[in-house]
Amino acid sequence: MWQLGQRDLVGLGWRTELGPSILTHLDQIDVVEVIIDDYFDYSQTKLRPLRTLAQQVPVLYHGVGLGLATSFPVNQQHLDKLARALNYLAPEIWSEHLAFVRAGNIEIGHLAAAPRSLATIEGALKNLAYIKKTIGSLPLLENIATLINPPGSTLHEAEWTNEILYHSNSNLLLDLNNLYTNAINYGFDPLTYLLAFPLNKVKVVHLSGGKWINEPKDFASSYHGKRLLDDHLHDIPDPVFDLLALLATKISHPITVIIERDGEYPSFQELLNQIQRTKNILQHARNSICLGERLERSNL
Repeated sequence: MWQLGQRDLVGLGWRTELGPSILTHLDQIDVVEVIIDDYFDYSQTKLRPLRTLAQQVPVLYHGVGLGLATSFPVNQQHLDKLARALNYLAPEIWSEHLAFVRAGNIEIGHLAAAPRSLATIEGALKNLAYIKKTIGSLPLLENIATLINPPGSTLHEAEWTNEILYHSNSNLLLDLNNLYTNAINYGFDPLTYLLAFPLNKVKVVHLSGGKWINEPKDFASSYHGKRLLDDHLHDIPDPVFDLLALLATKISHPITVIIERDGEYPSFQELLNQIQRTKNILQHARNSICLGERLERSNL
């Protein structure tokens, strides 16, 4: 059994196009993350290759369609499929987004940010309690990116997130590009924005890239009429690596970092280079923490 959380791990999100290259470079990849929704309709026989993969490398499972951050109950059919897959695969960790994906029975087709309000906190907590009762475990909860602060919000994103994590006893999957995107689009300093989150709750980190898009002419912006769109189709920008470096100096526990890429793939060597850069950042931060602790002890 692979034990996550014993040391820092860095890996990739599993995509069909990347699969063969991932399998031939497992000596450089510590962990992979699989989108569990893609396997909901698979029989146990067809799920067996995922079990085989998990014997070679730690595997995390990531959900994208539960839609738990809403006053509406989660879709029972979706939850049942998720429970069946997770029961067979028995992962150590799984995750979902703090988002909504439907209004009533109407699917909207993508992840959408819920208003950061007391009502959506209450709805998320009810859904998480039901998820735990059904599945027997809680997901890590991921922050999502938005172009604008969700209408109807009365709380800061970090405050809203912390309330849900605290009252559900859940942990955080911190997507640093989503955090960077929101900070820029809302007009905040990204490093300050990061420090507002409950970093002691971070267990897994996502890294990805996005692009600048033009905004409507009448939309006030501090970035000359442009906003950031998180699309997972671009390289990880330097400011996101800077956020990782800061995060790693603020926590002492191990974390797992997943690099996400959904298309317009660079060479696989470039993805391996990004993995190595991530490992170097984490190692440098860990060395700095150890040095600081030694200096502190020497001054006692």
